[in-house]
Amino acid sequence: MKKNVTQKLIESHLVEGTMNPGEEIGIKIDQTLTQDATGTVVMLEFEAMNIPRIKTELSAQYVDHNLLQIDFKNADDHIFLRDACKKFGLWYSRPGNGISHPVHMERFGVPGKILLGSDSHTPSGGALGMLAIGAGGLDVATAMAGEPFYVKMPKVWGVKLIHALPDWTSAKDIILEMLRRHGVDGGFGKIIEYYGPGVDSLSPMDRHVITNMGAELGATTSVFPSDDKVRQFLKSQGREDCWVEIKADDGAAYDLYDEIDLSKIVPLIACPSSPGNVVPVSEVAGKKIYQSYIGSSANPGLRDFAIVALITEGKKVHDHVSLDINPSTRQVIENLIHLGLMEKLIQTGARVHQAGCNGCIGMGQAPATGKISLRTVPRNFPGRSGTIGDQVYLCSPETAAVSALTGVITDPRTMDMPYPRFTEPQKLQLNTAMLIPPDPNGGSIDIEKGPNIKPLPESGPLPDTIQAPVLLKMGDNISTDEIMPAGAHILSFRSNIPEISKFSFSRVDKAFYDRALALKDKGFIVVGGDNYGQGSSREHAALGPRYLGLQAAIAKSFARIHWQNLVNFGILPLTFTDPSDWEKIQKDDVLCLSDLREKINISSELALENKTRNLTITVRHSLSPRQVDMILAGGKINYIKGKQG
Repeated sequence: MKKNVTQKLIESHLVEGTMNPGEEIGIKIDQTLTQDATGTVVMLEFEAMNIPRIKTELSAQYVDHNLLQIDFKNADDHIFLRDACKKFGLWYSRPGNGISHPVHMERFGVPGKILLGSDSHTPSGGALGMLAIGAGGLDVATAMAGEPFYVKMPKVWGVKLIHALPDWTSAKDIILEMLRRHGVDGGFGKIIEYYGPGVDSLSPMDRHVITNMGAELGATTSVFPSDDKVRQFLKSQGREDCWVEIKADDGAAYDLYDEIDLSKIVPLIACPSSPGNVVPVSEVAGKKIYQSYIGSSANPGLRDFAIVALITEGKKVHDHVSLDINPSTRQVIENLIHLGLMEKLIQTGARVHQAGCNGCIGMGQAPATGKISLRTVPRNFPGRSGTIGDQVYLCSPETAAVSALTGVITDPRTMDMPYPRFTEPQKLQLNTAMLIPPDPNGGSIDIEKGPNIKPLPESGPLPDTIQAPVLLKMGDNISTDEIMPAGAHILSFRSNIPEISKFSFSRVDKAFYDRALALKDKGFIVVGGDNYGQGSSREHAALGPRYLGLQAAIAKSFARIHWQNLVNFGILPLTFTDPSDWEKIQKDDVLCLSDLREKINISSELALENKTRNLTITVRHSLSPRQVDMILAGGKINYIKGKQG
């Protein structure tokens, strides 16, 4: 049987189930990736399992999100993470070394391996021919303990690329074209595999841009073949010895098909406040901007900064524009300096920040009130930038650079200048000094925990009857940034669930915490629309509401990672059998699910009584038998403890 790349990767790691779309499979995990916004809880979860060392081939912990040390909390967590890495056998990437995804690609990514990460943009690793999947932290902790990762087998969506990009466009415009065509949930239940002659025109870091933002399509992951371009990339990183070729067999089939003629791509831009709100740049040209922001996990390559330096060389940024340079890795900074490109950026008026996620996750660089910010980041969910009512547009480095010069959104094709060319050197400046290897004698290390690091709250088993009010009713595409916001003042409580829970749903309803606290012992329900829980993998969006008493979430549909996080922490996720029944529930209605412990075992459909309106509708769960046992136990931690006991 002729196989595509996805089938080859999964088949070589399959430990449970069969590769039929929709069936739950278990796959062996080779590597894990954690970052500090989610990794602190992962380390607490792993520690609670009483397993002395990780059982993966390689696990790496990055400090890239919470770099602002406005008080002791982040600094304390960095010490905790360093100690935990030494004790449990992980690599530790120090603060300032860079964003997890490009650093992992530079230093650890290996074609043919499966990577699981507690960050929704982990699929970036697919640029190297890896199967790289984002998941909740608890799934990553159990993978570190040697357990398989379970996921419903996705459909494989083959996207054929032909020809090459025209001047003034780049990889960002390709993924924006995918979002323009298919929206923020078009990839749900799918792995996107790119193939065809156009692939050869894209460098691995170009491919990283595309696989990174596949998360914005709702895809399980995205993947490219491992070809000679990947070999050359690994050679430039001093790691050619780990390269293997992985390509789809000639004539391999896909479950779904699409095709993009790269030569017809035009500069595109995602308007506020969704990555799926994509139009040609020419349609919004002329709007005055305040900020032009370069960098993030979505445009992390040396090329992405170099092209901005060459476009702006000898010119000055418009006097009402802040050109923010957000270097992705320390290695990129060193190479920009070595090539003389950093000097060009500084001379044009750019503001250079430390290597990390920074403004992409609302950690500084927030735009001014009511002003437009152009960003090469992956997301523009409402308020994610740190400014309430923000106007963030997502675009390519080319569009961001020329707009910084003109002061308005500008189609880069209209510039009276030749398109600059940049060829990345075959020999790069490499520096691994800020990567701390695992300590072979780590077992004797005592982990230091600051006063903000608290134990994980315990939760009880699923009750036989849930009768509770609807504390919130929400519409479509509610993101985890709205369920549990990020930002310097919030994510500093990431290792303190009682404190971070105070911010639950605060961007939806400022009074939510007080109303939930009054029901903490009795419980409550929330209702959402389509694609509920899109965005970040942060399990705090489940942990915080669970701590306050959330028992069930009912939606038209769920984003994959958040759905799994709800299950992991014992929150029952249900969907409307008839989506129009969403209209039959209102905020404060009292809902009832009875005989639950028996019924979820024997049927996927449940009767939901609306006591307030005296009506009954049908809802359903899509839990596997294993997940039913997890929900009955009150979550994955209780489930694992029960198996061990």
